[in-house]
Amino acid sequence: MQAHPALVLNADFRPLSYFPLSTLPWQDAITAVVKDHVSVVAEYDEVVRSPSRTMRLPSVVAMRTYVPRPHRVAFTRFNVFLRDRFRCQYCGERFPSNELTFEHVIPRSRGGVTAWDNIVAACDPCNLRKGNRTDMRPMRPPAQPTPHELMAAKRLLPPNYLHESWLDYLYWDSELAE
Repeated sequence: MQAHPALVLNADFRPLSYFPLSTLPWQDAITAVVKDHVSVVAEYDEVVRSPSRTMRLPSVVAMRTYVPRPHRVAFTRFNVFLRDRFRCQYCGERFPSNELTFEHVIPRSRGGVTAWDNIVAACDPCNLRKGNRTDMRPMRPPAQPTPHELMAAKRLLPPNYLHESWLDYLYWDSELAE
């Protein structure tokens, strides 16, 4: 039963979050269904029983009321790495997050600020090579991503567990290949 989480969709049938993927443990999903906070969209074959009720475990649930998405993206280390697709912006190599650093394009010692338009992801060797220099330019100029751009980047990071009933709801707004 532990491997039966429910995918949580907003009232518009899009996941509340892609990273981390919005899921509920099966116990919390059952509680939300009984309290009428969510609608069941898809179910597992497994059932749970109480003395008065038998119910199939929900695999996909949708919120009854729409939860508004934030209008701006939070400035966090993870979101910077995500914006840059976990690539060093100097050498172009992809790295796990624990091997990337927060790099100031214009060093703080030269008046650079810690903001979206001055921070990029960099690997340790490139970060050390750049140091206090200003002549090294990132592959892409840093800029604040829109919520839509960050959601698109999050969709590229598949979670460890995907039930077949979830696939229609996770990628329905992705561009189709011809």
